[in-house]
Amino acid sequence: MNARLDEQLTAEERAARGKAVRKVVPLESHAEVRLDPKRDPVGLLLTQADGRVPELVPIRNGRMLVSPFTFYRGAALVMAADLAQSTPTGLSVQLSGDAHLSNFGAYASPERRLVFDINDFDETLPGPFEWDVKRLATSFVVAAQDNGFSAKECREIVLTAVRSYREAMREFAGQPILEVWYARLDVEESAKRLKATLPSGERKGLKAARGMLSKAYTRDSMQAIGKLTTTIDGRRRIVSNPPLVVPMDELTDLDGAELLAQMQDLIAGYRETLQQDRRHLLDHFRLTDVAHKVVGVGSVGTRAWIMLLESTVADEALLLQAKQAGPSALSSYAGPSEHVNQGERVVVGQRLMQAASDIFLGWLRADTADGEQDYYVRQLRDWKLSADIETLTPEAMTLYARLCGWTLARAHARSGDRFALAAYLGKSPRFDEAITTFATTYADQNSQDHKTFAEAVQSGRVQAREGV
Repeated sequence: MNARLDEQLTAEERAARGKAVRKVVPLESHAEVRLDPKRDPVGLLLTQADGRVPELVPIRNGRMLVSPFTFYRGAALVMAADLAQSTPTGLSVQLSGDAHLSNFGAYASPERRLVFDINDFDETLPGPFEWDVKRLATSFVVAAQDNGFSAKECREIVLTAVRSYREAMREFAGQPILEVWYARLDVEESAKRLKATLPSGERKGLKAARGMLSKAYTRDSMQAIGKLTTTIDGRRRIVSNPPLVVPMDELTDLDGAELLAQMQDLIAGYRETLQQDRRHLLDHFRLTDVAHKVVGVGSVGTRAWIMLLESTVADEALLLQAKQAGPSALSSYAGPSEHVNQGERVVVGQRLMQAASDIFLGWLRADTADGEQDYYVRQLRDWKLSADIETLTPEAMTLYARLCGWTLARAHARSGDRFALAAYLGKSPRFDEAITTFATTYADQNSQDHKTFAEAVQSGRVQAREGV
């Protein structure tokens, strides 16, 4: 079954197809971790250096070296290869492709409400729904272990995430598709509703989470402009902070003036991927400065540009980020994208899975000396807020797990067959328990892979630059 639904089937027939899948892939089978005996996680990761900025690859490796959790964040390709060893359910959805807990967060909707959703789609691709669930569940085990939580606390957190996913999917199966499509997690409204229903222990987590919200409202485009730019000789410029932020006139391998001219042409192409009203909005601004920026963990080494756009009105400015998009890490295992432009792949997947997307979300293709490069474009910052995972208590992480599980189910219900998925998952906790067992086992494997990666750095097989 693929992500494109058979509209000729009734809801009952689609549910029956979901139940039938249990005979091929029993719920209990998800507990098993199957690995290729010839697997080489370090070798797989080294293949991702191709096409990246060579001098930045050691920074990526250094960030992955910090802990099992940072390693996990950068090892989506490794896990995709491992997940492909198991029999797929065939219940396909639009996958995030890298649904670990740090790739969820809050941001501003176009209506200027703070919403919680998945916020990273670099690896998005259609595929078996369980791949996202297993990656999310395992991320909670790895993060909880990094925080020093007990085995019992780790298990309860993961069970909460998977149970939230399963129960939400069953709720979505009972709703009209338009209701599912409009469903979103408004942070303020959800906090009020949750307060009355949560056990007293989890209310502590809610209190801590609400304490972070005030930060989000200040993390808008103007705050980013104030932090990342300065005025020199009456002109606003992006502040240099090498190697993390390098303005165009400091790039040794590129001509700054030529780059700006190329970017101005690319903006015109990007403009055509926006809705008509948003093209009109973009037309108020013109590109005035560009800088290269190092982002994330797994993304380090790919090209990511900060683009400063200003209007003729004082203090009216906009910061966009153009991030290079290559083939999904899942493509060797779930199949190639139907989109030729990888930036379009990311944008289409994001729009399908998110309840509300950035109004400036679009894509472009650049012709460079190294060949064609695809990018997706979005605002650099718009009320964006991610949880500080290292500071979460068991209660706060349990609440966070509940939110992530619901959010992932909503994304899958939009893109996949919610009737088949709900019927497959069922009412019992068998799926929850199986995934929790898988996550615990795979977290141990991730720790071993991190150790192997560290040994590869020590032996010189992998070059790493730490502390950047």
